[in-house]
Amino acid sequence: MSAVFPFPTQIVITCFPKQSPWLAKEVESLGYTVESKNVSEVEIKGFMDDCLRLNMYLRTAGRVLFQVSRFRANNANDLYKKILGIPWEKYLKKDGYFSVTSWVRNDSIKDERFANVRIKDAIVDRMVEKTGTRPDSGPSRDHAVIHVYWKEDRVRLYFDTSGNTISKHGYRKIPFKAPMIESLAASTILASGWDMESPFVNPMCGSGTLAIEAALMATKSVPGLIRNNYGFMHINGYDEESWKGYQRLAGLQKKEGVDFKIIASDISSEALRAARTNAKLAGVDHLIEFVKCDFRETPIPKENGVIMMNPEYGERLGADKDLELLYSQIGDFFKQKCQGYKGYVFTGNLELAKRIGLRTSRRVEFFNARIESRLLEYELYQGSKRQMD
Repeated sequence: MSAVFPFPTQIVITCFPKQSPWLAKEVESLGYTVESKNVSEVEIKGFMDDCLRLNMYLRTAGRVLFQVSRFRANNANDLYKKILGIPWEKYLKKDGYFSVTSWVRNDSIKDERFANVRIKDAIVDRMVEKTGTRPDSGPSRDHAVIHVYWKEDRVRLYFDTSGNTISKHGYRKIPFKAPMIESLAASTILASGWDMESPFVNPMCGSGTLAIEAALMATKSVPGLIRNNYGFMHINGYDEESWKGYQRLAGLQKKEGVDFKIIASDISSEALRAARTNAKLAGVDHLIEFVKCDFRETPIPKENGVIMMNPEYGERLGADKDLELLYSQIGDFFKQKCQGYKGYVFTGNLELAKRIGLRTSRRVEFFNARIESRLLEYELYQGSKRQMD
């Protein structure tokens, strides 16, 4: 327990829209009780030490926010006075660096950057008054990060214990085209219900994110073992021994190998180079079989498993003929070569998805950036029926 934060408080864990069901499952699997959730966040109660653990283990999250205070403020002057009264000298290093982020919906504020300036001014003025030293501040999230949620007159003030987002898991140094962000890839795999004990096949793998996340899950390799800098490390009271303890425990839980196949294929040599490099940085390159081929020639293990694809889907309705053909070919590939598997297609274009021509057994809502998307599930039985509509 931190001497600086000896009390439990609200912890808000954010995610991209529509990922909260899978984030909630992750949080509950770690033994926490979800008190509330909405489309893009999950809320629990806990200590600062819990934030260390959540940052270590969560795959589907964006940020872990530890509540410091809540109060009411009608305008920027009210906000300044309330924040000036918070004992920042207890929380921040006097010669340190901090940044401010905010979400503001208040009629008196036309630009949330103005709110950020007033928040920063209040913190700096308090630190100068109490310590005689002026801390540095700016946009970088590599140090302490303060986040303010201000809606109408209600204000909640947090430490963003993640700092830079944990949606990125730290291994993807070489993206390819428009890849899935890591937390979204992990969410889609969790949504599929894959048992992590049977084959996982990812044709058209691009930069390899889906296959890499599958390998990380199967070996219980957690994101916190890859990354080495978080917002909580720059707050007074940071318990380095506790963090090292979580690292040791996560390392002991990690499995060295799997007894089933994870296959990633792509026709592009450049994509496969990127995927192999990223997999190596994630420490799972030895677990993935990379194959250069057209997606229709992807080797499919005899043991039934999951096949998941994230094909291109364009940025507008009325996709071109090449993509229409591609989606039709995906349907034929599923029907002819993947019988017995559960097939998944992640797409942001439901008009194109109709070209697959197979009946969906489930449609799971997601967002990819600002694009409303679906994870489409297909039960690939013998002689799958084509959609009639």
